[in-house]
Amino acid sequence: MIENILDNIKGFGPVFAFVWILTIACSVIRPQRYFNSILLMISLVVTMIFAAGFFGPGAGYFLLACFLLLMLALLLVPVLLIANGVQMIKRESLSPAHILSLALGIFVGAGEVVAALYVLGISDYISVGGASRPMLFVFFTVFYFSFLVLSFVLYTVFIQFMPHRMDLDYIIVHGSGLAGGERLTKLLKSRVDKALEIFEKCGRRPVIIPSGGQGGDEKISEAQAMKDYLLSRGVPEDKIITEDRSSSTRENIWFSKELIERRGGSKRTALVSSNYHVYRCLRLAHEEGLKCTGIGAGVALYYWPSALIREFIALFLEKGFLIRALLGYLIFVGPLIYSFV
Repeated sequence: MIENILDNIKGFGPVFAFVWILTIACSVIRPQRYFNSILLMISLVVTMIFAAGFFGPGAGYFLLACFLLLMLALLLVPVLLIANGVQMIKRESLSPAHILSLALGIFVGAGEVVAALYVLGISDYISVGGASRPMLFVFFTVFYFSFLVLSFVLYTVFIQFMPHRMDLDYIIVHGSGLAGGERLTKLLKSRVDKALEIFEKCGRRPVIIPSGGQGGDEKISEAQAMKDYLLSRGVPEDKIITEDRSSSTRENIWFSKELIERRGGSKRTALVSSNYHVYRCLRLAHEEGLKCTGIGAGVALYYWPSALIREFIALFLEKGFLIRALLGYLIFVGPLIYSFV
């Protein structure tokens, strides 16, 4: 038994160590890259294989359990998409983004049902040269898009555990709307509280930049509401600079970056937003040329899945990501399409 474990460590240990070192290094250097999420999935698969080596004769059962957990995670993807679409349509209104979430969930869910029927034995009753090929195509399609969503979700969680520097010069806090037009919502308060936590941990107190404009139904800007809260918590006024012109995440970053550049000096910066939102903030910051780290504030568990799905849809609809995702899809299903010809 001990010899088998040692052989496993010697044989597969270097691969296990290499993929995790590569994943962590890439996530630290370029956290906004989606490719890191693929690396993370590869690292998790390698970890499963490496861990199975410690179970000896029971390795097969361990891998089967891991496979079933992965399948369960993939099956949850359409459930979350459909739930998000229904919830957003009920609470807000009909819009392309909400309909897309619902439609994508129904498509993926239907595809997974077809795939499950195929795997459970329906292929025994359908000829390989006939109707089974379209079913395989559906299976490959569903697997690919479910994999994209799952890898995004896991990576979004993963980057929350990455170490953050605490020698900051600026902390940008992203706005998210006000309650009653002038009070912080629970979601926004969690972001400001996270910024306060970082502010207290920094040896040399950084400047906090509350970022958010005034909506049509708001009495004051989100930036002003956050500033008032920070002042009530004892943050000196000279350590707060409000950015009250923005109306989107990209503008939060753009206008905050302008304020930072005007002041000169060192520009070590952290973006603080809800944990589900950090990844997209980092992508936009990279596009706008702002070097920073991202730190997430916690949200209620019931809110997190639908919010995360909305973030993925926003990411998926970005022109560059959409093109790369579709190219990857063509490469993935290419051999199957070729077999149709």
